[in-house]
Order: sequence, then C-alpha cells, then structure tokens
Amino acid sequence: MFFAGLAGLAFPVVTAAQPQVLRWAGDPEGGAPFVEADPARPDRLVGFDVEVAALLAAGVGRVPEFVNIRFESIDQSIGRGDADIGLCGIEDTPARRAALSVTMPYYEFREVLSVRDGDAARFRSLADLSGKTVATLGGTIAYEILLQAERQHGLRAVSYDDDVHPYSDLVIGRVDAVLLDNVLAERRHRAMPGFTIQPGTVAIGHYVGVVAADNRPLRDSFNAILRGAMRDGTLERIFRKWSVWNDDQPKLHARLLAGEEVPAVIGLDTSASVATVSRWQAAKQYFPSLLRASVVTIVLSCLSMGLAVGIGVLIATGRVYGGAIARTALTTYVEVIRGTPILLQLFVLYYGLAAAVRLPAFVAALLGLALNYAAYESEIYRSALEAIPAGQLEAARTLGLSERQVLTLVRAPQAFRLALAPMTNDFVAMLKDSSLVSVLTVLELTKQTQIFATNLGSWVIPGTLCAGLYLAMSLPLAAVARRLEQQWKM
Repeated sequence: MFFAGLAGLAFPVVTAAQPQVLRWAGDPEGGAPFVEADPARPDRLVGFDVEVAALLAAGVGRVPEFVNIRFESIDQSIGRGDADIGLCGIEDTPARRAALSVTMPYYEFREVLSVRDGDAARFRSLADLSGKTVATLGGTIAYEILLQAERQHGLRAVSYDDDVHPYSDLVIGRVDAVLLDNVLAERRHRAMPGFTIQPGTVAIGHYVGVVAADNRPLRDSFNAILRGAMRDGTLERIFRKWSVWNDDQPKLHARLLAGEEVPAVIGLDTSASVATVSRWQAAKQYFPSLLRASVVTIVLSCLSMGLAVGIGVLIATGRVYGGAIARTALTTYVEVIRGTPILLQLFVLYYGLAAAVRLPAFVAALLGLALNYAAYESEIYRSALEAIPAGQLEAARTLGLSERQVLTLVRAPQAFRLALAPMTNDFVAMLKDSSLVSVLTVLELTKQTQIFATNLGSWVIPGTLCAGLYLAMSLPLAAVARRLEQQWKM
C-alpha cells in the first residue's frame, strides 16, 4: 500500500546544469577573414575572430553563441545588451573608448593604399591623389583619414558598405585608389588581380573586442585571457592559421605584456574627433554635412520622381489604349519591377551592367529609383484613368472630340486629381527609399547620419537631426498637396 502511494507521486528529474553561453556579435556578410560562412559547410562559421570568440568563451567557462548583427550596428547592439561582446575586425577608436568598454588590442593592422597596376608609379601616397577619387569603408579609421585628406590634398572620398566593391570599382576605373587595412587589401589582392598595394603605411590601428560600458569586469576577464594567449602563443597559432600573422604582431604583444599603453590609432590626428568634444559641439560640427547630404536627397528624389511620373504616365496610357502586345509587355515590366527588391535593381544597374555600361553612381541611383517607382505610379494612373465614368467619355466623343482630345481634355485632368494623393504618398516614400542608394556610394542623408553616429558612438543626436531634416523636406510637400486637393475639389 505504501509503495502504491509512492507510485502516484511525481519526483523531479535531476539533470546536469546547462552551461552558460557567451553571446558574441559579428557580421558574416563580407566578414572574411574575421567571420564568414564556411564554403564547405555554409551553416558553420569560420574566421580568426570566430576562434578568438571561442578562446574567450572557454576562458570564462562559457559556450560561444553567435549573434548575427550588421557590422555598422554592432556597437549599438552591444550597448543595449543584444550580445556580450562584439568581434568582427572592430577597430579601436576614440569613439568606442568613450562609449563602450574596449578590450586590449589583439591585432595590429596598417592602413594601406591600393591603386591600379598602371598607376603604381605615380600614386604612392594620398598627397599624389589630388582631384582623384579614393574609396574605403564607411565609419572606419580609413574614412576619417580620407576626410582629412579631402581638406589637405583635395581628393574626393567615397564610402562603401562592403570591402569587395571598392576593389572591383578600382580595377574597372570607377575610383582611382582604395584605402583600407592590410588584412582586407591582401585578402582581396589574392583573389582579384589588377591592382597594387603600395608598401607605405598611412596609419596604424588595432582590432579589439567591444563590451558594454557597465560590464568592465567581463572586459577585464577577457584582457587576462588575451594576455595569456599572447604569452603561450595561442593567438599566434590562430593568426598563422588564417595567414594574417606578420612582423607587427610580436612587437604589439611585447608592448602589451610589458604593460605599455597602446594608443587607439597611430598616424591619425584624433584631437578633432566628435567623440572627444561635447554632444552640442559634435552636432554643430556635423550639421553642415547633414545639410549637404539632405540636398543630395531632395535633388535625387525630385529628379527621380519627375522621371518616374513621366514613365508611369506612358506605361499607364499604353496599358489603357495600347494593343495586346504593348499591354502584355508593359504589364510584364510592371510585375517584374514590383516583384523584385529595389536594392537588387540598384545593384544590377550599377554593378551588374558595369562590364557594358559604367553609369556614374548618381545617375544609376536616379535611374534605379525612377524605374522602380514608375511601375507603381503607372498603376495609380491606370486606375485613375479607368475610374472616370464611361458616360463622360461617350459624351465627349459624341461632341466630336478625338480620342487624343478625350484623353488630354476630359480624362487625364480628372484622373490627375484622383491620383494626386497617392502620388504625394509615393514621393514621401521615395524620400525615405533614397537612403538605399548609399550602396552605390551616393552620400545621402541617412548614410551621412550613420557615419556621424558611428564616429560619435551614439544615435540619439544624429538620429534626431536626421528625422528633423526628413520632416522638413516631407511636411511642406504634404501641405502643398492637401491645398491642391482642396482647391480642385471646389
């Protein structure tokens, strides 16, 4: 009886405690050799920062867990607690030191200049590139160097969102040089012939891990692990495996093990960095560049919308009045454009057609936005044309008007009044979608804001200024459209 009673009781199951995880953030998109998908097993990550993350996790008794975060958002994600540490070729900068807890440097890199093979003899330094276009990644030390070189040497700096297209554009002649760290330059050079890496060093920087500002004990634990890995050669073995070990690393490790303080950047004047001044001074310093970028946004949007309206009217008219072949072709265009992402269309126009037609970045951006929005505009105009009562059209024909006169004098004016509100909505949407053209190196408002936020280490002030400028551009347009609607209703 006693055992029968025991049979009805539920006893807790004793299991082994689950190990804690160390969440580390990185971006495998274009992240080689830091973090990338294994070509043999795409579901597995490889790279020297993957192994550094595993080293740190083991040192604190945790299991590494990868968190996929876009590179430009890693700092903000670490600050809000999405991951414990960010590792993805993250550069040591004054902004990061001010906003986050930064680990000790574990790798030293050099900013190097790459030029086409035919220009290797005449473009040896930034001073030789006056009036030329030099590419780099946005929000990096290299970009800050180029901004200073714009003022000192008169070159033109353009920023990319990845490290592949700067070198491909260099080879085909869209840019005259690329400034990036030697790890990226050497890796790209092995896979892409046609350019030369100049031997000179423009500046020296370091890769670090970033931890939340209030989590310094964890950062200190990581520093102790990194020191141990420097002493016993673990870091050297990792870097040799990935072919990035060179003569700079033993010197860096010796300085760190001797307790020497290593500056964030060597060879770049960071005294004027927005991270070292007050938030108000930083806003005053960057606001003119945001205004210039907003001019690019509004000019690009206005020109693209004008072209989109013209093309959309032609497509809508062809679908309403055209023959079967014309209607089929135009319908196919509309469905293809609406069924594919605008970002893909921009890439095809700028990079996909580069072998045949090398469109300037602004022209490619204008055409991409216009051709995309023309498909949506055409649907607005077609529905507006078909919304005009058939009785009005028959009455006009009875009065002896030709089909062209019926369209231009009766149908189109009424259709335009019906289409005005959705047209205004599309233009406001285009103002915001214009931020996508930054992938084509067009420095518009959102891209400039992102650069400001990266350098400042915070999105609060840059984001507020950016939102205010977008509202300043869109609200007057909406007010004008509402006024026109009221007048035409009367």
